Amino acid sequence: MIDAPHVQALRAALTRADFTVDAVFALLGEDAHRALGRNQTVPPRRATNGGSDLATLVRLFALQVGVERARADAALPGLVEPLIAAGMLQASGGEVRALVDVRPYGDETHDWWIVCDPTPGLDGRAAPMDPEYVLGISEASSSLAQLTVREPVGQALDLGTGCGVQALHLTQHAERVVATDVNPGALSMARLTAGLNALDIDVRDGSLFEPVAGQKFDLIATNPPFVISPPGSDVLVYRDSGMPGDSVVRHLVENAATHLNDGGWCQILANWAHHGDTDWRDGLGEWLDGQPLDAWILQRELVDPSAYVEMWLADAGLAAAPDYVQRYDAWLDWFAAERIEAIGFGWLSLRKTSAAPVLRIEEWSGEIAPPIGPSVAGWGRRAELLRGLDDDAVLSTAFRHAPDVVEETRGAAGAEHPESIVFRLQQGVRRARQVDTVEAGLVSASDGDLTAGQILDALATLLERDAGELRSAYAASVRELVADGFLT
Repeated sequence: MIDAPHVQALRAALTRADFTVDAVFALLGEDAHRALGRNQTVPPRRATNGGSDLATLVRLFALQVGVERARADAALPGLVEPLIAAGMLQASGGEVRALVDVRPYGDETHDWWIVCDPTPGLDGRAAPMDPEYVLGISEASSSLAQLTVREPVGQALDLGTGCGVQALHLTQHAERVVATDVNPGALSMARLTAGLNALDIDVRDGSLFEPVAGQKFDLIATNPPFVISPPGSDVLVYRDSGMPGDSVVRHLVENAATHLNDGGWCQILANWAHHGDTDWRDGLGEWLDGQPLDAWILQRELVDPSAYVEMWLADAGLAAAPDYVQRYDAWLDWFAAERIEAIGFGWLSLRKTSAAPVLRIEEWSGEIAPPIGPSVAGWGRRAELLRGLDDDAVLSTAFRHAPDVVEETRGAAGAEHPESIVFRLQQGVRRARQVDTVEAGLVSASDGDLTAGQILDALATLLERDAGELRSAYAASVRELVADGFLT
């Protein structure tokens, strides 16, 4: 890759061309932008026929088409030859082509650039993936970025950084960021990503926790190579660990506490196997046995073996390979031998604790309103609160209803009372809970002034019920409303 002065010059060229997410979208237009998202380049080629530097950069990097040398020199002044020497561009026949992808990336407040390998499969071109391919922005990396708790921390770790997407986000709220990977290409591209964005990221070579032996962090974010594939399969470093089954995820869970400070989070995007003779919740619970970790594990999707194999063979560029059927068959044979009946995908949020751990393992295929990080942090605070409270103490606590909870009522027009009342959260995991009159009154009246017990006493008077009986009957409901985030 290029040296520091040329990195600065490249950053200046990208800035001058306004090579940002918003500017590229404006240049392409909605239809062409959607087409590019489907790996189709014809509409965006038509939208970038003009001679602007921005159009040149889009054609060069995103569309992977050759551009005239004069246009490349104009968009990247003084940089074409250094980029060719660094293996980032190639020149032939008066044209320049990109061998890497430099793409704009951002969130609500930042414009960044990342460096990765070119997008495979543009315009239906299929070829087997390079084993050391460096993935760019993906649905998985975006999901992890939305999941991660974004509170200020001292030291953070991006384990398996790839091109450095998570590390970019971590620099915004961590004093120090370490990023690790085993892929030499990923390490090089992550360092260039950091340099292009003028960010200080400690990029280290090594597998899993090996590069940070003896170190502790306040936050670990990882999108590990979690694909569950047969032994001896071709290994694509960005998705395959080479470890059997889902053991790479188990390894991360079982070693997370060693590398976390008290109160620190480890957040993992992962697959796990559903075995025919074991409830998947019990299986994941075994990984946490004896670990000083609060854990919220959310299964977002369940995939049957055949759909799983098809998805990952296509991802590897093997859908048209001559041995596709044999690979497919062998993968299903291995699943059958391992008694894997389905594969779960989801999120693990683990927090180190010195108290009795709280474990919540659940399936949620319903609506999610990102970002999820605030919901994870809120769950951790509520778990910490409830852990130390018996029912009397819960009822002696004043709560507020969550600011995003809405009440939905249903009933006949003109009826004095609704047939049903549902509370629904609008942020994060959009849970819904059908409540009765007492629970509805409790949540509605919880504004931080009165304790839950005082509100129940007032409801008992209003409903002409025994106050002690109502407290006893609804203590568990209060605890559940807090645990689920309706009360905070």
